[in-house]
Amino acid sequence: MERHVLVILPHPDDEAFVAAGTLAMHVHSGAQVTFACLTLGEMGRNMGIPPFANRATLPAIRKLELEDSCRALGIQDLRMLGFHDKMLEFEDPELLDRTIGDLLQEIKPTLVMTFYPGYAVHPDHNACGAAVVRAVGKLPAHERPPVQCSAFSSGHELEIGAPDVINDVRPYLKSKLASIRAHRSQFQAAELMGNRDYTDKELEVRFGTEVFWTYKFES
Repeated sequence: MERHVLVILPHPDDEAFVAAGTLAMHVHSGAQVTFACLTLGEMGRNMGIPPFANRATLPAIRKLELEDSCRALGIQDLRMLGFHDKMLEFEDPELLDRTIGDLLQEIKPTLVMTFYPGYAVHPDHNACGAAVVRAVGKLPAHERPPVQCSAFSSGHELEIGAPDVINDVRPYLKSKLASIRAHRSQFQAAELMGNRDYTDKELEVRFGTEVFWTYKFES
């Protein structure tokens, strides 16, 4: 059982689609979970279906949605770190590394979760993963927690191989779906869930397994 899981992702709803079942599993097992969300996703283009948000109201709405999602998963500690959405690749790397490094020193997690740098499609995803890997890599080797990464770019397994962590999260599907649906301004987008109803079997097939790659540090 993990003592403390630190998940670092750039946007509200990343936790829902990438790791919600796994985070609910860790909470159920007794772990403390801290979610450090780097931005509020304020530059997102989805405004709900039908739209109920606009560019001015979206940040506050996404903050509330994120809080609802964390409650659905039982996450005990939510940190909103205030970086700018769609700008992480241009942020000062030292600032990102120091922010994440401070979290590592404070929390001393037994497991870190993030995106696999270079294999997570969105520039913010890749920049977030790269910063986490850099920050953890600066720790002495014997102090580094394992870093489990989510990857989903086209052809990624040809370069990084098959995932080594495969979690059956079907027992936590109710919490995962509640987390997804908490992001009311986002989840009905066609590329996420769309607005159709899924059968229980379809939901299990689509959302019942979560896979991760344990990052391999060079030294």
